[in-house]
Amino acid sequence: MRSRASLRRLLPVGLIVLVLAGVLVAAAGAYDHARRDRLAPGVRVGGVDVGGMSVDDARRVVDRRAVAPRRRAITVHAAGHTFTLPPSRSRVVADVDDALEDAVGASRKGWLGARVLDGLTGHHVDARVPLTVHYAPGVVRPLVRRIAAKVDRDPVDAKVTPDAAGLHTTPSRPGRAVDTKALARRIASALTSPSRPADIEASLRPVAPKVTSDQLAKKYPAYIIVDRKAHVLRFYQDLKLADTYPIAVGKAGLETPAGLYDVQWREVNPPWRVPNSPWAGKLAGKTIPPGPDDPIKARWMAFDGGAGIHGIDPSEYGSIGHDASHGCVRMRIPDVISVYARSAVGTPVFIA
Repeated sequence: MRSRASLRRLLPVGLIVLVLAGVLVAAAGAYDHARRDRLAPGVRVGGVDVGGMSVDDARRVVDRRAVAPRRRAITVHAAGHTFTLPPSRSRVVADVDDALEDAVGASRKGWLGARVLDGLTGHHVDARVPLTVHYAPGVVRPLVRRIAAKVDRDPVDAKVTPDAAGLHTTPSRPGRAVDTKALARRIASALTSPSRPADIEASLRPVAPKVTSDQLAKKYPAYIIVDRKAHVLRFYQDLKLADTYPIAVGKAGLETPAGLYDVQWREVNPPWRVPNSPWAGKLAGKTIPPGPDDPIKARWMAFDGGAGIHGIDPSEYGSIGHDASHGCVRMRIPDVISVYARSAVGTPVFIA
C-alpha cells in the first residue's frame, strides 16, 4: 500500500493533467465552433466545388456557377418555326440553403475529436450534394401545346371527285405531329441542367393518311361516269380512263337522274320489269321475259332502283347519242357487255 506521502506527491500531477485536458477540450470546442459554417475539402454542391468555403461564400458561388447558368432562354425549333421560353417566364430557382445544410452535415460528421482532427489535417470528405432545381409551374406543357398547335398537320386522304369531264384524283399526303412527351422532357432537362442544350430541335413523327393513293386505286377498281350532255359513258379502271362509249339517256320529262350512285345489282339477259309509270300504259307493273318483246338486251346494271345501264336491240342503235330513253342509260350490246364484265356490284356510277 502506497504511503500517504506518495499520494500527496501524485495529487498535484493529477490536477495538472485534468487542467490540461480541460484546456484541450475547451480549445477543441472553440476550434470546432469556429468552423461550424466551414465546408470540408471535397464537398461539391450541384457539381460546384465549395470545399474550404464558408456557407455564405459557398452560397454566392453556387448561385453564380450552378443556378445562374440555368436562368437562360430555351429555344425550340420545329418545322421551320422557332419558339422561345424566356427566363422571365421559366423563373428558375434552386434549394441552395437546403443543399448547403446537407453540405455542412457532410462536413461535420463524427465526434468532436474526429472533427477537430479532420479540420487540422484538411481531411477530404468527397461529398457530392445534389441541388434541387425548380421552374415555374405551368410553363412547359403550354409551350409544348402551342408548338404542337402550330406545327402539327393533319394527313390528307386520297380521294376522287367525279364530274362530267371525268375523275379528278386528290393524292394522299402524310401529316406530322410533334412528339410532345419527348419535347416536354427535353425542355424540362434544359431548364434544370445547364449541361443540356438550350437550343432544341423538336422531334416530329409522320402521321399516315387513312387512305393512300395506292389504296384509293384498289378501292375503286372500276368507276363509271355518265355525261348526259355529251351522251358519253366513261369507264375508269384503277382510276385511269380505260374506255369511252356513246350512249342514250332519258328524254325530256323522264331524264336520267343526276347524282352519285353505285351498281346495286346485275343481270345477264335480264327481263324487263316495267315500272308503274303512266308512260308504260297497259304494261305498267308487268315483267316481260327475255325475248323479242323485251327491250333490255344482253346486260343490266341497276343504279337507282328502277333505272339502270343496259343494252338495246341493234334496231334501236339510232337512239344512241340522243335523249331517248325512259330514264335508263342505253348502250350498244358489245359495249354494255364490256362494261358489265368489269363492273362489280358496288361500282360507283356518277350521272352528270
